[in-house]
Amino acid sequence: MSKKSLAASCAAAALIGSLCASAAFAGSLPTPTVGGKLFADLTNIDMQSNGKKTAESGTGVDVKRFYLIFNEQFDSMWSAKVVTDATYNKNQQTDLYIKNAFLQATINKAFWVRLGDANLPWIPFDENVYGYRYVENTLIDRLHFGTSADWGLHVGGRFDGGLVSYRVSAVNGNGYKNPSRSKTMDVEGRLTVRPIDGVILAVGGYTGKLGKDTYGVTTYHTASRFDALAAYVKSGLRAGVEYFAANDWNNVTTPVSDKADGYSAWASYDLTPMWSVFGRYDGAKTSRDLNPKLKDQYFNLGVAMHPRQNIDLALVYKHETVNGGGFVNTTNGNIGGTLNGSYSEVGLWGQVAF
Repeated sequence: MSKKSLAASCAAAALIGSLCASAAFAGSLPTPTVGGKLFADLTNIDMQSNGKKTAESGTGVDVKRFYLIFNEQFDSMWSAKVVTDATYNKNQQTDLYIKNAFLQATINKAFWVRLGDANLPWIPFDENVYGYRYVENTLIDRLHFGTSADWGLHVGGRFDGGLVSYRVSAVNGNGYKNPSRSKTMDVEGRLTVRPIDGVILAVGGYTGKLGKDTYGVTTYHTASRFDALAAYVKSGLRAGVEYFAANDWNNVTTPVSDKADGYSAWASYDLTPMWSVFGRYDGAKTSRDLNPKLKDQYFNLGVAMHPRQNIDLALVYKHETVNGGGFVNTTNGNIGGTLNGSYSEVGLWGQVAF
């Protein structure tokens, strides 16, 4: 055999060996579990500003959210999760985001740590207690005084069989849709106590620059938020109240300072395993210093059907008013006007989980 032939044979053998090793390694990798969740609705919207209908009014179908969920448990300590979030933007075009993408190490029930894009301590917890996220975002999320997930380092755990639990996140501050960094990181935390079966008490807070303190940008204030929740969830009954107070949430880069606060009260009851009724009322002052007359009021009423474990359908009426002159930025749009504004929506909402 010539030297060239020998060299070619050795190279081929090395390539085959490398491919076999790669195949064997790939075969040893675990297969993730895959799931998903879909929020959709068929409704009529009547949005008005100063007594006149706006372009958002009309009848149609919306797919508000579609999540693909990938989970993998490598062993008793290591796990990973990826969640994609598909939604539509103001131009009615679909955007695709990474809602979660993190590696988790679980040391024990009292301490786990996540690195990457993960849920923040307050809003997802609040949604779980409320139980009707597919109908409407919870108070802080609806008014854009917080976000549900962000890129950073997240820790949590529980003690005494769940009697006490905690969550703390150090994050970039821009939310999960924007992973860019700034000079400092923000911090959000929550402490939850369940003193008796069914009772949930929680306090939390947030502080930081919301990702706006980049080099070349002047920041005048630090945004902060205080959260509190008390609820009862047992025997088909869900009832709770939530409160928040925020400082300079929309004024990090402006010389002027401002405050906001709001509350939400909700209740739902399972009449049968298939049927439930629910209602909610929110009130908020989103600009106490700069526009103290500005007031947002929101309520919804509905009846829900649960035809099977992974499907929820609800007939709902929503109504929101903004008075005092000015606009309030909500998940249902920019509501208000130089005098006032209103938002009404009625129709069918649905949630599918798989």
